[in-house]
Amino acid sequence: MVLRALTVHDRVLVIDDGTTEGSVSDALAGLAPPGVRLLRRPENRGKGTAILVASREARAMGMTHIITLDADGQHDPADIPRFLPVLQAHPEAIVVGRRDFRTANVPFASRFGRAFSNFWFRVQTGMPAGDTQCGFRAYPLAVLEALSLRETGFAFEVEVLVTAAWSGVDIQTVDISVHYPPAAERISHFRAVVDNVRLSILNTRLTLRSMLPWPHRRIGTAASARLPLSLAHPWRSVRVLLSETGCSPARLAAAGALGVFLGTVPLIACHTLVILVIAGYFGLNRAAAILTSQLCIPPLVPALCIETGYLLRHGDWLREISLRTLGYQGLERLWEWLLGSLLVGPVLAMAVGLVVYLMAVGAKAGLRAAE
Repeated sequence: MVLRALTVHDRVLVIDDGTTEGSVSDALAGLAPPGVRLLRRPENRGKGTAILVASREARAMGMTHIITLDADGQHDPADIPRFLPVLQAHPEAIVVGRRDFRTANVPFASRFGRAFSNFWFRVQTGMPAGDTQCGFRAYPLAVLEALSLRETGFAFEVEVLVTAAWSGVDIQTVDISVHYPPAAERISHFRAVVDNVRLSILNTRLTLRSMLPWPHRRIGTAASARLPLSLAHPWRSVRVLLSETGCSPARLAAAGALGVFLGTVPLIACHTLVILVIAGYFGLNRAAAILTSQLCIPPLVPALCIETGYLLRHGDWLREISLRTLGYQGLERLWEWLLGSLLVGPVLAMAVGLVVYLMAVGAKAGLRAAE
């Protein structure tokens, strides 16, 4: 693996993460091939720690990026040139290999693990993923240095992608080959119970954090105090959201429309949770969705939905309008509320979405003029 990598690039770092005597590291130490830098660690500290050790060593060597490959023979160093055009076009991006699973001997655990991890990455970041579990990657050293990372083992590779996406780092994908030997010959240091538990804990933590509408720290942008978002100051709120997220007016309008539509539906005691999950899955601004959903708080919009639902059920308006009929009896009229929301919700959502879009277009033009 090391010698094959040398045919592609003249600098190769090998991290010996606590292996025993008689390892490949001993063979490399004896051969001492030019261009290979061997770093031995007395005890195993995990894959994430090894990657960070390599990044610090690469920085000391004057490098700006590292490309990581697993040492189990799964990856082919001949695929490294596939990363180079993407790195040249996107020098600040993390580039992740997407393994070709049409090859032989692909274990079910790898297929399931990729689909499972990609799903949660989409939930946590709102971004599609190619192969979040692939270890064949290119990292900009500046990104690894700027991120706050806690994982040290296999879970590091999930955490670094999610955290980077939150920080505004572009995630690019490149197709690569993959080799899986027959099951009897396969070597893996992945611990099915321990490492899966750690991944589950990590995904829980990342998912819960993703549900919070608080902004994430952006890489490469100056820290500044965040102006509060408020329906009382819609123009200022739109400008703040556009400047912090960099999203387009159309996507901001979609987030606002989503918040209003879900705000009309009688999701008793779980409006915020549902809005955060759905907005996050589709990569829409959670703060905008939560903010516009406040337009639907009782009594006006629920009363309008109940009235509309009553009309659909009985062919006439609910004439007894009072706090008792539209407030205290809200749960008793849940079916009418739901029916009405399916009609009122889309209408209000389109109206609010249009208003947000026009405001965002105007705010964006103002921001450009100020630059």
